[in-house]
Amino acid sequence: MNQMLGYIVLGLSLSAPIGPVNAAQLSKGIRGGFMSAWLVGLGAMAADVIYMLLVFFGVIHFLNIPFMQTFLWLFGGFLLIYTGIESLKDAGKFQMADMRGREPLLKSFMSGFFMSLGNPLSILFWLGIYGSVLAQTAAQSGLGDLILNSFSIILGLLIWDLTMAGFASIFRKYVSDRLLKGVSVLSGLFLIGFGLYFLFEALQLLLQRV
Repeated sequence: MNQMLGYIVLGLSLSAPIGPVNAAQLSKGIRGGFMSAWLVGLGAMAADVIYMLLVFFGVIHFLNIPFMQTFLWLFGGFLLIYTGIESLKDAGKFQMADMRGREPLLKSFMSGFFMSLGNPLSILFWLGIYGSVLAQTAAQSGLGDLILNSFSIILGLLIWDLTMAGFASIFRKYVSDRLLKGVSVLSGLFLIGFGLYFLFEALQLLLQRV
């Protein structure tokens, strides 16, 4: 249960940095309500799942190789730390006063989907982070745990999408620039923490090979 909660928190942390998708969710939620905001996040999550499946089927056969495990831990660790630092740097750049307009629900979903799918860093992002999860689970557990950990990450993504949609619609009158900055800072610290943990795991593997 603790492991599952950890991967849910990882999914939340991956979604929480205030970037293009979250900014679009806020914009659509303020303009069109809960469904508009949620569908932007759902579209982005659909693209994330596609990348996760590509990583799962393309990398899983090589995960028992010690070199690959070490590389993925290192790559995922540095990528998480970089993303966390970027989240801290960008905190406060997005303001509620900039959010205006309205568009159809299908367009909201497709904008989130292509925003994530068309990001050239997405495949590298999921290769490093989800690949690290695959490496750890493949080395320590079986297919059942691997599926559970994957669904835990997706559940974390979904929880954050619902949270953002709720903030943007139901509580949009109370969502301040200061609150947005706090969320971005907190998620950045979480990502840096996960990144340091990944680097620690990579260091342990390297020491075992010495």
